Amino acid sequence: MHFEEQEYSKRFDLETFKRLLVFAKPYKKEIIVLIIQMVLLALVDAVFPKLNQYAIDLFAVNHSLDGFWIYCLIALGLVVFQAANVRLMILNAGKVENSIPYDIRKAAFNKLQELSIAYCDRTPVGWIMARLTSDVKRLGVTLSWHLVDFFWSIFLIVIMTVMMLITHVGYALLVLSVVPFLVIISMIFQKIILHNFRKARRLNSQITAGFNEGITGAKTIKSLSIEGHMLNEFKDLTSEMKNFTVKAATISSIYTPIILFLGSIATGLVLWKSGAQIGENAISYGTIVVFSSYAVQFFEPVKQFARVFTELQYTQASAERVVTLLDTENDIVDSPEVTERFGQMFDSNREEWPKFVGDIEFRNVTFRYKEGGNILENFNLKIKAGETIALVGETGSGKTTIVNLACRFYEPTEGSILIDGLDYRERPLLWVYSNIGYVLQEPHLFSGTVKENIAYGRQNATMEDIIEAAKIVNAHDFIMNLEKGYDTEVGERGSRLSTGQKQLISFARAILSDPGMFVLDEATSSVDTETEHLIQDALHKALAGRTSFIIAHRLSTIRSADRILVIDKGRIIEEGNHKQLIRKKGYYYRLYTNQLIEEQGKMAFEA
Repeated sequence: MHFEEQEYSKRFDLETFKRLLVFAKPYKKEIIVLIIQMVLLALVDAVFPKLNQYAIDLFAVNHSLDGFWIYCLIALGLVVFQAANVRLMILNAGKVENSIPYDIRKAAFNKLQELSIAYCDRTPVGWIMARLTSDVKRLGVTLSWHLVDFFWSIFLIVIMTVMMLITHVGYALLVLSVVPFLVIISMIFQKIILHNFRKARRLNSQITAGFNEGITGAKTIKSLSIEGHMLNEFKDLTSEMKNFTVKAATISSIYTPIILFLGSIATGLVLWKSGAQIGENAISYGTIVVFSSYAVQFFEPVKQFARVFTELQYTQASAERVVTLLDTENDIVDSPEVTERFGQMFDSNREEWPKFVGDIEFRNVTFRYKEGGNILENFNLKIKAGETIALVGETGSGKTTIVNLACRFYEPTEGSILIDGLDYRERPLLWVYSNIGYVLQEPHLFSGTVKENIAYGRQNATMEDIIEAAKIVNAHDFIMNLEKGYDTEVGERGSRLSTGQKQLISFARAILSDPGMFVLDEATSSVDTETEHLIQDALHKALAGRTSFIIAHRLSTIRSADRILVIDKGRIIEEGNHKQLIRKKGYYYRLYTNQLIEEQGKMAFEA
């Protein structure tokens, strides 16, 4: 599925940054102190030219040293104060820079836990990774160092403007005469810079996704010998991003010299005017020096403001994407009535949870994805508590959809699904999820030890509990033969273990969580015959008394199921246990006998 990223507003949007200020609120004290530090920093910077004016007019022109040592002490005191203020400002800004991204990432990760499976199905991993890494990092820098530069620039511009007007209105107006041109130029450049930075950020997401696919799909890429094709696709993406980034950097590099050029014009106007008046003694040497200093110094904060303004264009592209993730509406949420009774999803009152018995009923269920036609239509099915239901059918027949609906990974478009006689939308999401034991065809193990992976669904499990779960699924013996037994590292995604070993650990993890409902999605299709027998033996022990769904390709694994449902285009076309369906000699019979003949032929060939 091709992922179309949202288009964002074309203009600078203050509302986007206001949305992120909620993450700055816990650090209000540090930010207020930071702003005060910026005021003091700007004030001292603006005072130094006035000190120079005082020194020239009082000491140099009058050839007098009266009060010179007091002047030196004041100047030294300001230097020490400025150094101490800068030191404290760096510490303060550093704290804000690291704390805010931490909070944003935590909120974003929490949001990802709340979002439904549908969101994960339609959103590339690279898009999410780019949001949580480079985009969040840039926001942290903006809400700390760029905030510092922004307030320093604003305060210094205001303070110097006031001081210039107090010193000499005419010269002050000369310096300020170039400001309107600065505003016009900034508006022109803003639109161009923002466009290019947005394009660069979008391509960055695609590049991150490319890295992810290149690493996770390395075996497939090599087995298909498509390294060259993948490399060319990646080169096209990186080249396109480079072009937009270089274009944005080039425009930014033009912007700053224009600001400096305007500052030089202001300095030239001051020197031109003062050249005529100095001979008439209409102005002091100190005043000429102070305005020459202000004309140069005034455009330093303006230049910094322009730089921060440019950075904000870049940051807005990141801010928009982070806000989009944080504001994503979940497809599946607890109703207000459920929340009022049981609490929020991750703060649910488990003591109020009803016991999960396992009666499940599909009542006139119709389901379709956001795009496309109905997968199920007026689908009805009753499952008794403790019953094992096997689902058989061609790819795309609707088997996985039925299971996903039963697990509430998706919800019916029409109709209802009842668990223990009540629409499951009247129960907390977490109540359903905590009662599901899901074993996939490709089991997912987390980095860590065997012991940690088994205990993932039940963090308070004792070592005895972990060993007992492993014994139930016949995993204990192979675990004990590993280098460090239960303390053996499994590697990323279980890379140090075979598929069968990963499957048994995944099964033990599901058993330990003691779910009320089991789902085995092609759980034995990727394992060898010996491991399949181990899992089959474990199934008899583990599924007893639990409602279970088995999606199976190997029909030998479902012969003991209470009911086998043959699904075709979202409809049940055959139903019964293994013996009943074999006697019918219908679709299941043909499928089973063909598979049996195929397996016997394979065995004869291998012999």
